[in-house]
Amino acid sequence: MTQVAVVAVGGNALIRDDQHTALTDQYDAVCATATHIVDMVLAGWNVVVTHGNGPQVGFILRRSEIADGQVPTVPIRYAVGDTQGAIGFMFQNALGNALRKRGIDKRVVTLVTQTLVDRSDPAFAHPDKPIGSFMNEELAHRFERELGWSVMPDSNRGWRRCVASPKPVRIVEAPIIARLAREGVLVIACGGGGIAVQQTSSGELEGVEAVVDKDRASALLAIEMDADLLMIPTGVERVAIRFGKPDQQWLDRIGIEEAKRYAADGEFGEGSMRPKVEALLTYVQGRPKGRGVITNPESMARALRGETGTWIEA
Repeated sequence: MTQVAVVAVGGNALIRDDQHTALTDQYDAVCATATHIVDMVLAGWNVVVTHGNGPQVGFILRRSEIADGQVPTVPIRYAVGDTQGAIGFMFQNALGNALRKRGIDKRVVTLVTQTLVDRSDPAFAHPDKPIGSFMNEELAHRFERELGWSVMPDSNRGWRRCVASPKPVRIVEAPIIARLAREGVLVIACGGGGIAVQQTSSGELEGVEAVVDKDRASALLAIEMDADLLMIPTGVERVAIRFGKPDQQWLDRIGIEEAKRYAADGEFGEGSMRPKVEALLTYVQGRPKGRGVITNPESMARALRGETGTWIEA
């Protein structure tokens, strides 16, 4: 039986550096990643691609700020929807072309995805997810007064708007994503963690001004669709403990308790590797038969052969 993998590509992976931020540059980066995803298809996997959108949402919001007073500003939920379409098109186009070049007849589709969150989530009372462009403190506080923004200093580079990042409760379109994947369709879904929605007392879904962590949402999607593998491509081939120190140690295969212990000891970067490891832990605990792996894009095929990557298994 063909196995299903969820591959969670970060939004920063589409931007190599500050000199390659144009949409054409991002498309080139997507094409490079698409080659490695097609390697998985050739190895017999049915693949669902999820992706981040942090920098891309920031660009949309910055354009909105610059054009304020001339065109309507863009709420976050619509900015996330915009990036699902734009980045989804990049992947859909690049993957379709890469499949054809290698003689593979497979359909590719992008699915706009909603992620249910709980309006009582504590994150809404304490917004801490920076988004959008950097600004000076004076401008940040002006937007705070005039637009009702929450603002915060970020990375000693200035001030940014910050929004809530609640935990995902359910991926609304998970059943149809699972069905398409099992039928052999290569699906791009859950972009930017999904568009955050809440359920009203009447049962309707309405968008909220929040962003959902892409890795958390990908782990939940992988659980809900009974995926066999959650793969998170990142900038390194394997995860390390004591990173950058003389006694640095690369990790090959670790169990749940070992991964928890390393996380509690602060071995994984708070804003970099830790969310990825925690996502894999969520997945393998929710899907004990599943496996999770972190590696870089160019090592994806080797990781699937068991030659590299950091694996977390129940």
